[in-house]
Amino acid sequence: MNGTEPAPRNSIAAPHPDEAALPPQAFPEPDVRLLRAVPYAEPEGTRPPELDLWLPRRPDEPLPLVLFVHGGGWQRGRRDDMGVRTRDWSPTPFARIAAAGFAVACVDYRLSGEAVFPAQLDDLRSALRWLGLRSGELGIDTARTVAWGESAGGHLAALLTLTHADPPLTGAVVWYGPSDLGAARPGYSPHDPNTPEARLLGSAPASAPARARAASPVAHTHASAPPFLLVHGEQDTVVACSHSTDLAASLESTGARVELWTVPETDHVWRGASDSLVENIFEHSLRFAERLVPRTDSRTTAHRPPGSTAEP
Repeated sequence: MNGTEPAPRNSIAAPHPDEAALPPQAFPEPDVRLLRAVPYAEPEGTRPPELDLWLPRRPDEPLPLVLFVHGGGWQRGRRDDMGVRTRDWSPTPFARIAAAGFAVACVDYRLSGEAVFPAQLDDLRSALRWLGLRSGELGIDTARTVAWGESAGGHLAALLTLTHADPPLTGAVVWYGPSDLGAARPGYSPHDPNTPEARLLGSAPASAPARARAASPVAHTHASAPPFLLVHGEQDTVVACSHSTDLAASLESTGARVELWTVPETDHVWRGASDSLVENIFEHSLRFAERLVPRTDSRTTAHRPPGSTAEP
């Protein structure tokens, strides 16, 4: 064997995501293109995480980015799922966001059965790093990134927005996300080792207070935090609405900008809300993101939903 030839194991390995060719584009809608299942990292000892990237078909300038983070209690879920109430939408919610002029990266992260916190946050940081590295060929501007997440994904989107600095995010849209893993609430005890929060941390939050605090967005608020939109059902029986009211209060106490919309008679994942109200929540969230990343072709104006506070 020639000493200059690569070892067989190295020569048969797939190219590293930093250098691998992008997959062929699909066109799920006339004005939208999709790069599906793009590996973005190679963490040691586990599968390469992937992302789907939704893009306008003919962008006129580098695109602002929505980084979408799925829910599922940190223990299940799919990167292309914005929740049960949007699953039958056509076009999909991600196609709608792309058609409005964003790139949308729907990102895998390691679930709690694969790795404990902070692996999930590390994966989101890795996705942002990869998107920045490949931004020229993708036509995106990661300096204008809005994190958008629902439920457990909302928790991770909030943490990322409050703690990521290179580059800092532009804002966050958080639907019914946990904000404090260490506080007891109706139906939840931080001493219980069998909750999704305990599985995320690797032990009951009360037995690991430093880790629970590190994983709690409410502990990371600061005056220079990007603007937040928090939307939460007032009758949420899975993640108490007080998670969002507490996070809003903490952000407001620092002088950061936050808009809080609590939705009456609505449970987790918008159960109990009418179809038109779910559409309104989505459209308002999209308008919020658009206000944070003004573009030369801005095509929308802000509106304020009933029950919202602290309009950005």
